[in-house]
Amino acid sequence: MLNHEFDPDFGSALAAAAAIRAKKISSVELTQHTFRRIDAFQPRLNAYVYQLREEALSSAKQADERIARNAPLGLLHGVPINVKESFGVQGQPCTWGIPELKHSNAPAHSVAVRRLLDAGTILQGATNVPLFLMDTQAFNEIYGRSNNPWDLDRTPGGSSGGSAASLAAGMAFLSVGSDIGGSIRTPASFCGIYGHKPTLDIVSLQGHLPAGLHGDPGFSTLLAVAGPMARYAEDLEASMRVLAGMEYPDTKAFQWTLPPARHERLSEYRIQYILEDPLVPVSVETKAVLESAIRACERAGAAVTHGWPEGFRFQEMFETYLFLLGAVDFSVMPPERQKHVRPRLENRTDSMAKGSLSSFAEWQAQNFRRLAYRAFWQKFFQSTDVFLLPSTFTAAFAHDPTPIETRMIPLPEGGAQPFLNMLAYISPATLTGCPATTAPAGLSKSGLPVGIQIVGPYLEDGTPIRFAQLLAREIGGFRPPKGYNGS
Repeated sequence: MLNHEFDPDFGSALAAAAAIRAKKISSVELTQHTFRRIDAFQPRLNAYVYQLREEALSSAKQADERIARNAPLGLLHGVPINVKESFGVQGQPCTWGIPELKHSNAPAHSVAVRRLLDAGTILQGATNVPLFLMDTQAFNEIYGRSNNPWDLDRTPGGSSGGSAASLAAGMAFLSVGSDIGGSIRTPASFCGIYGHKPTLDIVSLQGHLPAGLHGDPGFSTLLAVAGPMARYAEDLEASMRVLAGMEYPDTKAFQWTLPPARHERLSEYRIQYILEDPLVPVSVETKAVLESAIRACERAGAAVTHGWPEGFRFQEMFETYLFLLGAVDFSVMPPERQKHVRPRLENRTDSMAKGSLSSFAEWQAQNFRRLAYRAFWQKFFQSTDVFLLPSTFTAAFAHDPTPIETRMIPLPEGGAQPFLNMLAYISPATLTGCPATTAPAGLSKSGLPVGIQIVGPYLEDGTPIRFAQLLAREIGGFRPPKGYNGS
């Protein structure tokens, strides 16, 4: 449902597409406008790692010509977007920020890029990532550091940090990110935008891998997903209609349709939530914003219950997630990098290190646990529609280049937590494969965005996305950071 007027700076992608179809603005004019905004704000944010200006303007001209001759148009026809650098764009860098792959170019479009282009979008370029996509920040030796538009001294999050910064600053209308450790949800929370981690494997990751790394993400890692990032929940739904669905050879036997949301009124939703777990305390400022959002749901008439699902063991689940995450991360590394990091892993005792060096039998035992947790949550969602919890335990933190093994994340009220705790609250949805939408919940006492994570039933991505849209009517949604209104 479209509820937003066209705004060339901070409007929705669907409103932009409607304005282009109605000839209120041409795709060329809007694309030029976004590049002017990039010129204005890229120097301070470093969100983009490369731009495709000539190609984008040529595509925009062709988009306008299609409108002039009444040709069929895609859902997002003429709308300027970007993609995370990890998604292959034919002939362009795809490095994951790895210095050894600095000159690695994608041989073909990734499936996500192809589908977005087929929907009529105009690709401006690609956005910044951390080394190996393994951080909740966005900096690497090839492209440098991206900054948060709300506070340049803070990170925009990671690994889809450049995408989140670009959207919050009004430099593009949509982006596509990837998520295995909150890489869509954490940047969305830190920058005050929307991000959706889809149900496992309904959006293809084919082409999301530089040459020189192991594996083919066209096949499931059992954790990683690709998904949309936007300023409005309605654009997440539109993007999912473009991105989701089977690829060859699965199309020989399978088709996929986005199931409708369970409800169309907030008052009809059955909600369960937590504000924190003792295992990973949430900052006082973040918790206050989340609690205000929960109270708004109650005032709207929703049925609200506090606590984890009965019988859910959060710490055990988190350890299983870290074990499997370590196995995935280590398996894609080139042999020479595996040799480099193996001694450090052998000296660690955490679950992620254990997973990195596990035998197949050890991995399979943890994978059986993963499947058991998926079944547990499927049963839970028979009587509950959405589960709400923090996206992160604190808002955006100051840039910190220290190694993640020793990094501590500070809290506004004092104290700090280990880096791996940043992965705690995103882990239930990742491990179980459930869809999860991060939505803006408000600003902290320090003036930083706080996101709320909305976990929905397996394969029912429309439910958390629609809930996010309804929640925005009660508490507000995206708001632009100060200093980005002019171009």
